[in-house]
Amino acid sequence: MKKYILLLTTMGLMTSCFDLDQYPHDKLSSETFWKTETHAHQGMMSVYNQMKRENAFGTYFRRDGLGDIAWDDSSMSPVNLGTYTDRSNVIQNIWKELYEGVARANIVLQNVDNVDMSEELKTQYKGEARFMRALYYFHLLDYYGGVPLYDETTIVSNEYMTMKKPRSTAEETRKFILDDLDAAVNALPVHWQQSEYGRATRGAAVALRGKVKLYNKDYVSAAADFEEIVKDPQNRGYGYQLYPDYAKLFTPEGDTSSEMIFAIQNMSGTGTEYGMPFSLYLGSRSSYGSGWNNCIPTDLLVDMYENRDGTKFNWEDHFPGFTTDKALQESIFKAELNNGIVSTYPAQKDKIRAIYENRDPRLEQTIITPYAQYYGCNGTTPKMMEFVLASGTNENNGYIRNNRGWYDYLWRKFVPEGDMNGMISNREHTPINYPLIRYADVLLMLAECYNEQPGKQDDAVALINQVRQRPSTNMPALNSGKPWLEAHTKDEIFERIVQERAIELACEGQRFSDLRRWGLGEKKLNFMYDDILGKDRYKRVFEIRDYLWPIPAVEFERNSELGQQNPGW
Repeated sequence: MKKYILLLTTMGLMTSCFDLDQYPHDKLSSETFWKTETHAHQGMMSVYNQMKRENAFGTYFRRDGLGDIAWDDSSMSPVNLGTYTDRSNVIQNIWKELYEGVARANIVLQNVDNVDMSEELKTQYKGEARFMRALYYFHLLDYYGGVPLYDETTIVSNEYMTMKKPRSTAEETRKFILDDLDAAVNALPVHWQQSEYGRATRGAAVALRGKVKLYNKDYVSAAADFEEIVKDPQNRGYGYQLYPDYAKLFTPEGDTSSEMIFAIQNMSGTGTEYGMPFSLYLGSRSSYGSGWNNCIPTDLLVDMYENRDGTKFNWEDHFPGFTTDKALQESIFKAELNNGIVSTYPAQKDKIRAIYENRDPRLEQTIITPYAQYYGCNGTTPKMMEFVLASGTNENNGYIRNNRGWYDYLWRKFVPEGDMNGMISNREHTPINYPLIRYADVLLMLAECYNEQPGKQDDAVALINQVRQRPSTNMPALNSGKPWLEAHTKDEIFERIVQERAIELACEGQRFSDLRRWGLGEKKLNFMYDDILGKDRYKRVFEIRDYLWPIPAVEFERNSELGQQNPGW
């Protein structure tokens, strides 16, 4: 797919805006455009291009900032604070940009039969468009519940003033999604040729179908889909497997690995900026181009990572009184500067480093921890940095500078190192592919399905252990002899799944949806976020109503037939 990226920036000319608030003046005429296979290809790339929009999937990593493992202090803040309404920008914009994806998929489906190409290719394009439509609708269903269903029979330019369908039920919306995915599964190839790498495959459609079923607690049917990916009983040649190096999986080296089932394709370079803003939103002032670090890992996430022997981590084991004594936390971590240079490191620096390094290796591969090294940038000039907790640190002196001046953990995962050997040219376009579905996720979802079925708990544990024992992770297997590794009952295994999904999929946007579908919102999403020094920053608020977001108020004003608002709104 990447060789066509330069075409995508112009694809907005091909579709109308599907926010239902303006007449689509910019639509190209189907009489002049939808004629050749090249046109069909460009039209399909437009559907993928919509994923890059900030409120579609372009900053999907920030959705973890709505959960317990991260905090996002920008447009997501009203949701975190419990102050958002049905008129909040984030609620309206996510709705709008997901529906724009639906509209683009519909335009392909409306026009592809007019293209001069084989029936086989037309069927394939239709399957691809239906996969993408299902993806956009699934996320609408996840956040808003049942929504109005507009398919390819809706011609926006002709029906703009009459697009007033009522909300479909959640069940009807889900059936629509599954029907689309059934068609996609039967139409898509197992593999594309290398020049088309990144386009949706049969495996992506099967995995997404399983995920839709899992979210509906249809565990047996979901398991059958995930088993097709993991076991490949028909010998289709999927070839998915865990990548041996967790850290490198989230660098260009892992972009085309066999673990990636469906990922957003990213690139950067002068004149070819087509990436995602990892450096901007996840990076610090000491990352390429000077980032904002709007989305930050919480101490709740950091403390989830086990010790290397598999025991639970607890600061009290190292510093008695730590969890209740804020002054003690500051004295342990804080350094002193003199003229911008460290004059006094904390007396416990070596112990601090040992504590972090003696943990599940995914911790140091995912997060920059105090007094660790990070190969960052002073502006755009590569430079080794140290994460010193002190007031007045500056990248000019080789220290990581937090954009807010707080003492927060920072992401290492997805954040560029240096200038990526010249691969990056813009902090808003980091050239690292972003997985929406990967093999480890499927293993953990299948484990969840097995755990919900009588007599399959051992099978669930075996799948969790595959993820835990990736070569670069190599954590002790569950049920391998030590009492703290025992997990036999359904509840014990479920707690392990909750844990493993948090740390394995950190910064991949899954956590908020996981907690809501598990019914753990009230338990996990009411807390005070404090920084590494124990200073209170924000209070996370979650109520029963927050399991579904409100339908944007403006949609009721535009569509008198829309129906009922979600409960509590």
